[in-house]
Amino acid sequence: MDVATTSGPVHPHHRTPWYRVLYIQVIVAIILGVALGYLAPETAKSLKWLGDAFISLIKMMIAPVIFCTIVHGIASMGDLKKVGRVGLKALIYFEVVSSLALVIGVIVGEIVQPGAGFGADPKTLDPSAVKGYAEAAAHQSTVGHILALIPKSYFDAFAGGDLLQVLLISVLTGIVITQLGERAEPVNRVIETMGQIFFRIIGLVVKLAPVGAFGAMAFTIGEYGIGKLGNLIGLVATFYLTSLLFVLVVLGTIARLCGFSILRFIAYIKDELLIVLGTSSSETVLPHMMMKMEQAGASKPVVGLVIPTGYSFNLDGTNIYMTLTTLFLAQAVGADLSIWQYATIIAVAMLTSKGASGVTGAGFVTLAATLAAIPDNPVPVAAMTLVLGIDKFMSEVRALTNLVGNGVATLVVAKWEGELDEAKLAAVMARPVAAGEEIEDEPTDQAA
Repeated sequence: MDVATTSGPVHPHHRTPWYRVLYIQVIVAIILGVALGYLAPETAKSLKWLGDAFISLIKMMIAPVIFCTIVHGIASMGDLKKVGRVGLKALIYFEVVSSLALVIGVIVGEIVQPGAGFGADPKTLDPSAVKGYAEAAAHQSTVGHILALIPKSYFDAFAGGDLLQVLLISVLTGIVITQLGERAEPVNRVIETMGQIFFRIIGLVVKLAPVGAFGAMAFTIGEYGIGKLGNLIGLVATFYLTSLLFVLVVLGTIARLCGFSILRFIAYIKDELLIVLGTSSSETVLPHMMMKMEQAGASKPVVGLVIPTGYSFNLDGTNIYMTLTTLFLAQAVGADLSIWQYATIIAVAMLTSKGASGVTGAGFVTLAATLAAIPDNPVPVAAMTLVLGIDKFMSEVRALTNLVGNGVATLVVAKWEGELDEAKLAAVMARPVAAGEEIEDEPTDQAA
């Protein structure tokens, strides 16, 4: 999809006034939000609506953006065999790396033992605090996941905003347009134009990211307090460190094999990472990440397929969180897990994580579903109350890790498919990172 605000050649950089740089604005907003939450918690809590409003503005555009991008991407390929090949490569990559993330969570949990000695008595835990999550998890099953893929009507997927349903109708529509060939070309052009319109709207909304980050961070600190970071600090620190090592070592190795530095890549998407840090949701930057990946040299059709599907199938941070937290809770209540139970945790988490599509709180629901599925149920779902207070502080890292993982996956699949402009990738990765500078990209036609 030819996104006018982002596609085109990479131009020589120019210095932008520091106060106009998005990531600096977001950093300042986060700092102010933390300060307000600490100094005036009641006032800070009343500003929660700012973060909610920003996320809602972004989410209202997610379904149409994904639909237009995937449909146009499939139609642009013009070859359903190629579509299937790219999709298969993406799914294989997702499952391999996601499984690795789950296993790493188990290994770190066993080595570090963050819940050992906690001594929680399951009989004293109050299940009412996590009743809503448990009830939501109770509806998750293999059959339930399959049925949830199917919307009540073609347009119901857009109304509900379910990413998996939008993916389904997008793929079906793209396939049919491809089969119709020239007869459907006018429809394809309309969808392309609509996609450009939606991306332009996203561009306007993203300018409000500092306001949303300020409200979300102020509420978080006002509601939970900075002191909450001291509670269960072992689990929080272990999860942060595990996610960091996963990004630097696992994704770093994959990135190096693909021909780029993971540190350069992180610097390249710093704006998006900071927005996610402030909002705790990777959905807020989905359209912008697609633009960035095209700018980095990945072809539009590949980006249009991999990024949206990755938001449902490639959740590395969520996978690490589920296995590591499950082991923490098991250790906290003194439950000894068998090899079979470990295997079940990994298998169930692989399935339940597909529904955690970057939405704040979705990871907690999938954790409840995973606990409920463990044979003989040695870890009661009520044990989730032990981490309820700090889940908000881990949700940011889940979303950040998911975002980096999806970006790397896009470039890897593009290279596998021979649709990665490596000269363009090298150019954007070689750009010096300095305060007050942005990587900007202007369209050739408008530049003229």
